[in-house]
Amino acid sequence: MTDLNKLSLAEARDALRNGDVTSVELTEACLKAIDAADVLNAFVHKTPEIALERAKAADERIKAGDAPAMCGLPIGIKDLFCTKGVPSQAASKILDGFKPEYESTVSQKLADAGAVMLGKLNMDEFAMGSSNETSVYGNAVNPWRRGNDDAQLTPGGSSGGSASAVAADLCLAATGTDTGGSIRQPAAFTGITGIKPTYGRCSRWGIVAFASSLDQAGPMTKNVRDAAIMLEAMCGHDPKDSTSAELAVPNFEAMLTGDIKGKKIGIPKEYRMDGMPAEIEKLWADGAEMLKAAGAEIVDISLPHTKYALPAYYVIAPAEASSNLARYDGVRYGRRATLAQGDGITEMYEKTRAEGFGHEVQRRVMVGTYVLSAGFYDAYYNRARKVRTLIKKDFEDVFSAGVDAILTPATPSTAFGLGEMTEADPVQMYLNDVFTVTVNLAGLPGISVPAGLDGQGLPLGLQLIGRPWEEGDLLNTAYALENAAGFVAKPGKWW
Repeated sequence: MTDLNKLSLAEARDALRNGDVTSVELTEACLKAIDAADVLNAFVHKTPEIALERAKAADERIKAGDAPAMCGLPIGIKDLFCTKGVPSQAASKILDGFKPEYESTVSQKLADAGAVMLGKLNMDEFAMGSSNETSVYGNAVNPWRRGNDDAQLTPGGSSGGSASAVAADLCLAATGTDTGGSIRQPAAFTGITGIKPTYGRCSRWGIVAFASSLDQAGPMTKNVRDAAIMLEAMCGHDPKDSTSAELAVPNFEAMLTGDIKGKKIGIPKEYRMDGMPAEIEKLWADGAEMLKAAGAEIVDISLPHTKYALPAYYVIAPAEASSNLARYDGVRYGRRATLAQGDGITEMYEKTRAEGFGHEVQRRVMVGTYVLSAGFYDAYYNRARKVRTLIKKDFEDVFSAGVDAILTPATPSTAFGLGEMTEADPVQMYLNDVFTVTVNLAGLPGISVPAGLDGQGLPLGLQLIGRPWEEGDLLNTAYALENAAGFVAKPGKWW
């Protein structure tokens, strides 16, 4: 078999079970692809020794007939997940040299299932960003290009390295995290599938925290079936995470029938934004028609508090970030600034944090500290929390009225060029999350499915939002949409 790195998880799993290929061969194909793609800057800590060791163990396990679905499949791990003995920097200078003595619950679950870790993937610093331009490792690059233009495009953020690596076939799948759209937006920008599960479905233990009430891990894969396979391995109750749900994990793959007859799909009028590109408007309408043709009933719905979602998110997320990032002080681990004679502990904190945190992280910490300060707590933070409750109630009302899933665009544009949205106006960058942040504020599952190309040949994604804990049903609706859209385009290889 040639081009083993281009297989999907399901194809590779079946090939492994049939004895057509070994995990070592799959892993070597991916390692070779990774080494040839340094220009994409997707993998930032390569772990070939660990990968080959795990692949050999997986081959033994498959031979013995004791192999879960993920066994022997080579994947990438976002740099936000702590991995024992392997640099886990959250793409920040302040965690330079940090090698945890423990493994995050999600990466441990994947390892226990026999998955092969190829290395750590690029991301925005502390997951703060929508374009993977805030990383200490430099920009990750999208494998897609606009027509014949060779300008480098963003793979989206914060899980930009994960998206780029999966789209370029450097790994069969990757882990991502999503605080305001950081799985779904990069998935849409790179023509892959990304699901953010219900808050509490995947353990957050051992994942470097950004905003604890919003963060959730999920898989980034080549298609919906792969997302179902990988999500099952990542989920499950974890006593080490107090927000982890004690719920049985269904066999998500078995729920992919593609039958959505009688399902009610809501189209929220508030997502029709001024200035939305005509191609995205058309794709959204086409997506609704595809689901209708598959037997679903399309209904217009209202989510009246949507317009307040972005401002509420950009109060709550920085507030939680400023609290979470207070632990990075240069005392216990990570980088410590060089001190001048006579400097005390206050100077050490100040210099370490000034050197260690990038501009975007500093900006959000300052915003977060401001909205939590005595005079502004009620005016900003408490008000944002109340708005969040109203946004959650909007969704509850729609779901209690019988709607099974909600269809929206995933992003307000296709991938933009690196450097096109500069620091001059950070709000422009924040607007990229306009369709995704509501899902995190309400704690709901959301999935981005590639559904078409724009006029310049760049991928466009549609988002489906599901009922809480019903990822299986959501994946099945996404599966029906994927089958109808028939998206098979891949980026032309230039790297």
